[in-house]
Amino acid sequence: MHRYYFSLLIAVILIITGIGPSFAADYQQIAGLMDTRTTFSDGKYSIEELVLLARQRGFNVLFINDHDRMAMEYGLPPLRSILKKSVEQNSINKQGAGKFIQAIREVEKKYPDMIIIPGSETVPFYYWTGNPITGVLTAHNHEKRLLTVGMENAEDYENLPILHNSLSLKNIRNAIPELIFFSAAFIVALIMTFWKGLLRITGIIALILSVIFTLNSSAFRSSSPFDPYHGDQKMAPYQLVIDYVNEKGGMTFWNYPETKSGVRKLGPIQVSTLPYPAALHESRSYTGFAALYGENVTLTEPGNIWDMTLKEYCAGYRSHPPWGIATADFHGEGKGEEKLGTFPTVFFVREKTKSAVLKALRNGNMYAYQGEVPQAMKLDEFSLSSADGQTRGNSGETIALTGSPKIKIAISSAGAAQNTVKVRLIRAGALINVFEEKLPFQIEHTDQYYKPGEKIYYRIDVRGPGIIVSNPIFVSFREDKK
Repeated sequence: MHRYYFSLLIAVILIITGIGPSFAADYQQIAGLMDTRTTFSDGKYSIEELVLLARQRGFNVLFINDHDRMAMEYGLPPLRSILKKSVEQNSINKQGAGKFIQAIREVEKKYPDMIIIPGSETVPFYYWTGNPITGVLTAHNHEKRLLTVGMENAEDYENLPILHNSLSLKNIRNAIPELIFFSAAFIVALIMTFWKGLLRITGIIALILSVIFTLNSSAFRSSSPFDPYHGDQKMAPYQLVIDYVNEKGGMTFWNYPETKSGVRKLGPIQVSTLPYPAALHESRSYTGFAALYGENVTLTEPGNIWDMTLKEYCAGYRSHPPWGIATADFHGEGKGEEKLGTFPTVFFVREKTKSAVLKALRNGNMYAYQGEVPQAMKLDEFSLSSADGQTRGNSGETIALTGSPKIKIAISSAGAAQNTVKVRLIRAGALINVFEEKLPFQIEHTDQYYKPGEKIYYRIDVRGPGIIVSNPIFVSFREDKK
């Protein structure tokens, strides 16, 4: 009974003083590693070895993003599907997508404290220019890639609409006119083989050609309706993959869109993938993009492409805002390799479960981090609220306000106390404030901005003993009808 009255007294004090529940009381942070490879593609470690290494570094969430199909081929016209040179490296679908999913499930059972989420890195499309005989042969956009996350069925990977993947019934249906023509030619040629003389020889030749051209037809291409011989197809092959993954309940993220390593010689050919930040603006319904990775990122700068897409969402031109994540491109540790754990994505969850992590990822309840292991600074809070604190929103959320928003930022340190950090506050693409503080610190700031009928967002980035990129909080301003 005394405990009941004590709890009631505390609740009354909180109400009287206007102190609401803290951000930390609502959420807990759990750091996850995305964009990692295993021996199912070109990684150094098995799934179990990678899980143990992540666990040793203090991470309980691991996203496995092996290559779903790593292949290139070039065919000579007019029989490109027959007179061709193909090169294929290790991948999920080469080893077997069923084995990949099963291996993850077995490791999950063995280490129940670890959350392991399957996915892939995918190459939806590339195209050739040049000629192997008369000039340089160049493969364009082979490194223009997406991460897929959360597809749990082997068939989802086997049927991805990408070049050189499995056969597609849809392609066979689309090729019915071709197949009817070649089948008719085959029947006529077969009849001619029963004749005599020149007609019989002609029939045999026509029979062979009809079989060859049937096998070369579009019916026997991969699950993608595209091929690498008709130039740049703009965003269509990528949007096809994004839509497919969405249909399967998964998520997609543009990976390293400002790549600096996409142009180089690769054996006897040239590869050329120019930076592709514009893909964020040109595509729709993807989940997010790599906001931090092993190169200098500029598209998160105030007013750049990320802000363009977020403002389009606020204006109603997009159904989904794109979220920022950190991606590691991790293949293994060693000389010249990145250490596992330097690019975590930190999720705000109410419980440490796979479904909670996937929900946070889908809804933008996370921030991207780049820095040493262990994490030197943590974003304990980034929230927006009404002046009285009764309405509050966190990263990925939308709140309605009838006045200027109050912004709260709290950053703590782990062995990096007194380091000076710079916090940039961005409103709808405009840099509105820069705070320089020593760790740890807490900021409360009221932005004197209020336009009823407008929807905007706030986000922050932090630079100090590491880099933090938050996801946005959206605000819909309403008329105060009091």
